Amino acid sequence: MTFSLNVETRTERGKQLGKLRNAGRLPAVMYGPKEDTVLLTVDKIAFEKLVKKTGESSVITLEGLSSPKEVLVRGVAFDPLRGGVIHVDFYAIEAGQEITVDIPLEFVGEVPAVKLGGTLTKVLHEVEVTCMPINLPQRITVDVTVLTDFEKQIHVKDLLVPANVKIENDPEEVVALVQAVEEESEEPTVVDMDAIEVEKKGKTEEASTGESK
Repeated sequence: MTFSLNVETRTERGKQLGKLRNAGRLPAVMYGPKEDTVLLTVDKIAFEKLVKKTGESSVITLEGLSSPKEVLVRGVAFDPLRGGVIHVDFYAIEAGQEITVDIPLEFVGEVPAVKLGGTLTKVLHEVEVTCMPINLPQRITVDVTVLTDFEKQIHVKDLLVPANVKIENDPEEVVALVQAVEEESEEPTVVDMDAIEVEKKGKTEEASTGESK
């Protein structure tokens, strides 16, 4: 599936970017191994809707330039005080070349071992894959219904991806497992009354000695 986004080139820099943002435009840049850096703007609402739908790992075709460009969202800057996106970096993909990207994991299903008193631990939330841009998956599904007891684990080698997609992580790396919940022992605290009496007696003697000086 391909996704497109309309962009425009810009000349504004520095303090001038505030006017763009107030007008509902996001400053952006596009760069790549065989691309000069290009200053762009993109409609903020359109960008946020697209990323919400596709995620940041999908290939996007930028329209509105001298020729369409396939890109990945390489970086998104947020306003630390008010929140919201304030800048976007697009990475131009080299035509005919494979790309290596982090793809999010989507955990689906109910975990049988949780009913035995365990809790699901997600060790990985994304994996690194290499493939042609057209074959790039938006996400990789992890079926957690196989975790039937505390001995079972899901490893990278268990993830299902198309033959034309290669996962770069160690195949033996753990993706998810279920751990038993340890109950905290609630042993009553034993108070040594004899020690308290001895301490009180010692303090009383010290006070008496002090007053007699």
